[in-house]
Amino acid sequence: MKLNPQLLALLTAIAWGVGGFFEKKGLHLGNLSPQLGITIRTAVALSVLGLLSYTEWASLTQAGPKSLAMMIIGGGLIAGVGGMLCFYAALKGAPLGKVMPIAFTSPLFGVLMGVLTGAESLTPKGIIGMLLTIGGIIVLTVE
Repeated sequence: MKLNPQLLALLTAIAWGVGGFFEKKGLHLGNLSPQLGITIRTAVALSVLGLLSYTEWASLTQAGPKSLAMMIIGGGLIAGVGGMLCFYAALKGAPLGKVMPIAFTSPLFGVLMGVLTGAESLTPKGIIGMLLTIGGIIVLTVE
């Protein structure tokens, strides 16, 4: 069964929002550093995803060095280390209602990267949607 991409995106938002709530609670209840919190999250995710992807490991040899470099640099270093360190430090230091709306503007930056590299085009509808998103974030986070 293949799920609708929009439904999957909604489930992603739910998982990240609910997960962020528990992550913030865990950081504060245990007085854990953001680095340790990310390590716990990553260890659990690596264990589960490693098992779930076991049958696909052979495809790594076919991926090629450029593909793997993109995954390592983009997903591992930029998003996985840089983004998560900033996100956990923000979770530890501010209310969810201030952190989550700003942190999850990530699609705006993804679209911007796509436009700047020529991989995506920007339509008037897309510009209006991005402006509405930014406006909503300002409403939610500015006092």
